[in-house]
Amino acid sequence: MTLHKPQHHTTSRDVTQTLQAYEKDAGLFLKQWGRKRYKRPALLVQWLKLLPERAVLLDLGCGAGQDSHHLATRGHHVIGLDRTMPLLQFANGQFSSVPLILADIRALPIRTDSLDGVWAAASLIHLPKRAVQTVLTELRHLIKPRGFFAATITYGSNSRIKRTGWMPGRYFARWKKDELARALRRAGWTVLSLRVVSNQERKGRWINVIAGC
Repeated sequence: MTLHKPQHHTTSRDVTQTLQAYEKDAGLFLKQWGRKRYKRPALLVQWLKLLPERAVLLDLGCGAGQDSHHLATRGHHVIGLDRTMPLLQFANGQFSSVPLILADIRALPIRTDSLDGVWAAASLIHLPKRAVQTVLTELRHLIKPRGFFAATITYGSNSRIKRTGWMPGRYFARWKKDELARALRRAGWTVLSLRVVSNQERKGRWINVIAGC
């Protein structure tokens, strides 16, 4: 596992608290998302159809590494990136052939025009919207022409720290469809698919989005 220390960045209180919640409750997270039985997310299946063979891919916020591993088994060159060390340690123990990076989403140690695609499953949801806009712009520069971005984003309004329920203490940014579409377009993306789904891989309502460049 390759570990790159996060570069200097301005850390908001909400993001810091979220990272602390993942560190504290990593075992609880892995009981849910580290299971051996794996079911491909419907959005990932849709996104894969757009990618070339042996694509270079970034799993942004890879968590337990299951999506990264699946993409690698399909013949793609995958990098898993996350900010929580216990999750990366678990992923490395399960899927040691997948390169992993410890880094902050807001300071990505990736070369410009080096990726064919980015997969962001429930990772950008923990950043304030202003930070997401910056990250979307940065990702646009990292992906090659004719590359594709796919993400799952929490749907709704009233972004806030979750105080109760499963793994409290995490910040969630909630988006409306038009709002997310505007953010993507401002970052230089072409929105190919954007729809609200309910209770698929995760409980609640989510926006599934695919964008190209």
